[in-house]
Amino acid sequence: MFKAPLSQPLAAGLGAYLLWGFLPLFLKLLQPTTPMEVLAHRIAWSFAFVGLALLALRGGWGWIREGVLVRTAWPKLLLTSVLIGINWLIYIWAVDNHFVVEASLGYFINPLVNVVLGVLVFGERLGVGGKVGGALAAVGVLVISYGNLSTVWISLALAASFATYGVLKKKAHLSGLQGLAVESAFLLPLALGYLSFLGVTGSLQAATSPLMFVLLALSGLVTALPLWLFAIAAPRLPFGVLGIMQYLGPTIQFVLGITFFGQRVTASYWGGLILVWVGSAVYLWLSLRETNAGQRDVAEPA
Repeated sequence: MFKAPLSQPLAAGLGAYLLWGFLPLFLKLLQPTTPMEVLAHRIAWSFAFVGLALLALRGGWGWIREGVLVRTAWPKLLLTSVLIGINWLIYIWAVDNHFVVEASLGYFINPLVNVVLGVLVFGERLGVGGKVGGALAAVGVLVISYGNLSTVWISLALAASFATYGVLKKKAHLSGLQGLAVESAFLLPLALGYLSFLGVTGSLQAATSPLMFVLLALSGLVTALPLWLFAIAAPRLPFGVLGIMQYLGPTIQFVLGITFFGQRVTASYWGGLILVWVGSAVYLWLSLRETNAGQRDVAEPA
């Protein structure tokens, strides 16, 4: 049983990963809107909802001067904006074209890509969990690639873009909501310009019905809400709980890909997926054991 103080962050974490997991169902409701228009609405409405959220939290705006308007900070934030825009576009396109299983694989791989980038960028020491789990997952990706060369790029592009985005976010030192506000602000002129172009040419799907307009507007809330919930959960939950929860989203997406979107998974894909799942489980289990051992060493010095 979890202690009472953990109940709120636990519920927030579950809410965040459930929302991310069921995101394909929401994106399905937006069809026949093109992925580019969905992306533009997601950027514009994210900026609106995050702005309201930051105002409601009343945390002040000093973080903009200290964390954004600094010569060494804003280029990194501009790059994170580009990366998250690419990540969103690939994901929306994948769901729109019924490649939900491939998208879910990208987020199964993502934690292991984070391990590699931690070693390369931050000089972190690769533990047994990272070595064994990463090797198994790498073999799994190779197996999948061998039989699915035409679609494996979706998984790899999502994993690489989001992992690189995470590295730059770590250096930016902004909260999830603050980061989303800055990223959507950087991308906002492009989004509004594209939506204006669609409006002038009569191709704006949001103008076809009030329901579609509301759904596209809600894309901002659907983007901001899980980030806000995750910001509540991450600092307060044990590493092990958060580590397990991060696989909830792609697991739900994988199940949706097979059941709701009617994808068929080949034998080679199943084999590779099993290796990725086992690699992820080994990485998490051994990492937890190493973390617990380190905590015992600190708590009980010789």
